[in-house]
Amino acid sequence: MKMLAKRVLSPSFTSAVGRCFSTTAQQRSDPTKLVLNVNIAHDPHSYPSGLGLLGMGPLGMTPSSRVKVAVMGASGGIGQPMSLLLKQCPLISELSLYDLVHTPGVAADLSHIETKSTVKGYMGPEQLKDSLQGCNVVMIPAGVPRKPGMTRDDLFNTNASIVRDLIQAIADTCPSAIVGIISNPVNSTVPIAAEVLKKAGKLDPKRLFGVTSLDVVRANTFVGEILNKNPQSLNVPVIGGHSGVTIIPILSAIKELKLSEDKLKALTERIQEAGTEVVKAKAGAGSATLSMAYAGARFTISLLRAMNGEKNVVECAFVQSKVTEAAYFATPIELGVSGP
Repeated sequence: MKMLAKRVLSPSFTSAVGRCFSTTAQQRSDPTKLVLNVNIAHDPHSYPSGLGLLGMGPLGMTPSSRVKVAVMGASGGIGQPMSLLLKQCPLISELSLYDLVHTPGVAADLSHIETKSTVKGYMGPEQLKDSLQGCNVVMIPAGVPRKPGMTRDDLFNTNASIVRDLIQAIADTCPSAIVGIISNPVNSTVPIAAEVLKKAGKLDPKRLFGVTSLDVVRANTFVGEILNKNPQSLNVPVIGGHSGVTIIPILSAIKELKLSEDKLKALTERIQEAGTEVVKAKAGAGSATLSMAYAGARFTISLLRAMNGEKNVVECAFVQSKVTEAAYFATPIELGVSGP
């Protein structure tokens, strides 16, 4: 199943990217490639909003076939709440949970929830490939969390090897699955995943995503606080990457947001450093696990909605790109399914 999108670059966006990255955005219209929709005037209602993504109300469609989703790192601080949210999605037939410890217990707990999907837990390297058999979507929140004083880049040495090993198992077991990488630093783990898949001869850039939805969720929330509006009614595109100054919220997309240059700078910096804000607030007891679980579930279900044939499903993601000179770049992407 191939994922599509259309690249639509507005002049204002091209100018903004040029100022930030000293590059010229490139357009292409080849529908067989993953392309990037970064039209700043894009209809905000095409974006998923809130827990409507769980399939309630107008999104409560019935999947056309059985869909198996794997969560790698399902016993962790992100994996557990994310699995809970995914268990409530009617688009999922089977939820496969993998981790090094505790997954049978997590799976048993979730299996008691009165929703249609079945849940099975897999534990340890010897069960890794079993957990991936037949998967349509694989989400990877596995890895160590940030602690006070750590940046996302500090996580690289540990999390890079975790992602490498999981991606190798995906290449061997379910190479056609769509893969979403949450493990930080996303700016580095996604290229690593791509290289592993490329070496295995299994790389399809249209099926590999770095999940940056949390930056959009935070931007919408913080702008909603300023405007005293429901954040689910807002759409602040966030481009660039998923670490520090590479996180670039396009605040000009919200026309009613009238702030001084100093306040815009402060808001931008708060969005960029929101993860650090949570790490400090938890005083060493954790990182932004709950909000990331929400954002990860939102992205996963957006993929499933698009796979199920829904049109105009848009999410931000860090993907292989030709928008700028950077090999990978986060932009809003219109997800879809190719025809026969």
